Amino acid sequence: MDPLQLSAVVASVALAAATQRVTGLGFALVSAPLLVLATGPVQGVLLANVLSLTTNLLVMAQTWRDIEIGRVLLLAIPALCLVPIGRQVALHTPAAPLMIGIGLLVAIALLAVPRLRSTRIFTGRPGAIAAGGLSGFMNVTAGVGGPAITLYAVGTAWEHTAFVASMQLYFAIVNMGSIAAKGLPNLAIADAVIIFAALAVGLFAGHFGARHIPTHRARQAVFALALGGALATVAKGTLLLLSPTAARTL
Repeated sequence: MDPLQLSAVVASVALAAATQRVTGLGFALVSAPLLVLATGPVQGVLLANVLSLTTNLLVMAQTWRDIEIGRVLLLAIPALCLVPIGRQVALHTPAAPLMIGIGLLVAIALLAVPRLRSTRIFTGRPGAIAAGGLSGFMNVTAGVGGPAITLYAVGTAWEHTAFVASMQLYFAIVNMGSIAAKGLPNLAIADAVIIFAALAVGLFAGHFGARHIPTHRARQAVFALALGGALATVAKGTLLLLSPTAARTL
């Protein structure tokens, strides 16, 4: 990478790591666009997977006592079960309408969270299974797995500290599956050292911020990130529909 590209990647990775530590998710949402722009769509996604997994494991080392393993398994098992189905849908559906449809579905669902919570659709074991399955399906079809989990977290009023810790294990499982399927990125050793150093700095800043940011503000950030991911999916799908060449550069 040239110095300008590397600087952009370093800034996005540091911010993404801090976001992940404070809110429990959002690393790929924050970092992936610049990683893809800097290294290309294939290598960018692979690098995002590796960095996200590293972040998950490092944050989990700090928060493992608060992990609710039962809830994580309720989410992860249906997610893994729906991945093959989502992959088949992705292979046989044009990318643009698929991304637009899924992005709109997530945005509508997120905006309807208060009503969903009052009707208790996303609560208990059925809510976890539905959210996990939707997350796994959407992760492979649209690259967005966080919003569905946010629906469950908000719908069940999941205590934030436990949510942050549990999401590290959940997304570590998802990222390990992705890396096992697609392999590791090609990256110069010098660039890798700098990028992982930025990751460490971001995690340190996020660890400090997590102690001083009120829980309700952190929840708002989680919701905003999820909604942003959904709208970004719609925007990218629309651009792909209108200008395939331009969309491939994102």
